[in-house]
Amino acid sequence: MVVSHEKNFGYGAALRTIFEKAKKLDIDALVIIDSDGQHDPKDIPKLLDRLGKGDVDVVVGSRFIKGTQQEIPGYRVVGMKVLDKATKMAGADTTTDSQSGYRAYGKKAIKTIQISKDGMSAGSEILIQIAENNLKIGEIPITARYDIEETSSQNPVKHGVMVLYNIIGLISYRRPLPAFGIPGFVLFIIGLIFGSWAIAEYYATAQFPFVLAIICGVSVMMGLLLIIAALILNYLVIFVADQNIKKHT
Repeated sequence: MVVSHEKNFGYGAALRTIFEKAKKLDIDALVIIDSDGQHDPKDIPKLLDRLGKGDVDVVVGSRFIKGTQQEIPGYRVVGMKVLDKATKMAGADTTTDSQSGYRAYGKKAIKTIQISKDGMSAGSEILIQIAENNLKIGEIPITARYDIEETSSQNPVKHGVMVLYNIIGLISYRRPLPAFGIPGFVLFIIGLIFGSWAIAEYYATAQFPFVLAIICGVSVMMGLLLIIAALILNYLVIFVADQNIKKHT
């Protein structure tokens, strides 16, 4: 059976179609493998064997488990580790390879996961949903090839930046209090510092320091706006979560 899109709608859209089809077929296990030729299909039985033990709902094929030999370009390693940290900040459980496109999902995970993103950040969105729904995740070591040319239509650096941008969007949506509140608090403190500096300058020189005063005013106002936005968005997130809980009980 082949299910395809008439045009390329993105990685997330492909995953969404896969999961929707898997739900309709009521399958017991689903293996996702990237189509760039970097992963070895011979590892599929390993993922299914780990999933079949029954103690996890999702198995991630990791390129970074200790003891595995990888020849991943240095800049890719740095980029993937940054994305790992960002995904964890968004609320996902800790994994050694959050950007792995080689995963196996059990029936509970298939029924639970709802993908909203069309881009490459869908993989991180899935990990966040795994954590939010208390699904259990495991890992097995895999290898990946990086000697294949033209495995992606995008430059890897541009691709990484876009994924990071989308993950930051997920953080802002799911965790608005730290995402907006912390920068707001920092700006507010900076404004107070410049305000104190402006007052000191005025008393010392008897001249009004316009530049310091403007920086103070802008920083304080921006800080307060971000803090207020964080509180409102956080309340909305909690409210929506409560409504979803009530809907399913």
